[in-house]
Amino acid sequence: MRENLFEMGADFGDDWSADNKNKPSKQSSTEVKAPNKHQLHFAKEKRRGKVVTIVKPFYLAKSDLQALVKTLKKKLGTGGTVKENSLEFQGDIPNQVQQHLEAMEYRFKNYPASC
Repeated sequence: MRENLFEMGADFGDDWSADNKNKPSKQSSTEVKAPNKHQLHFAKEKRRGKVVTIVKPFYLAKSDLQALVKTLKKKLGTGGTVKENSLEFQGDIPNQVQQHLEAMEYRFKNYPASC
């Protein structure tokens, strides 16, 4: 019997390597920006019939982002979480989120105030 039926006579020497085994690690943005240098925007998604308001991209340290979401959750009276470089809040509340973030000097892309 053959050792491996799928080799089909190919010579796999010591200098051969598969290109799909060494995946490059995902580069996470470690760049930290001041609040007035952010250009945030909103997104809405429906998850299990409920609306989720997403604000992204934030360029903050993980601990600062956790503190920011904790503060906003208290002010808004809603649930929320941090995922990668974005904040997710329960409900369709972009206007309230925008007001509180602008009070903290965060900037937004051209987002209509009447959303």
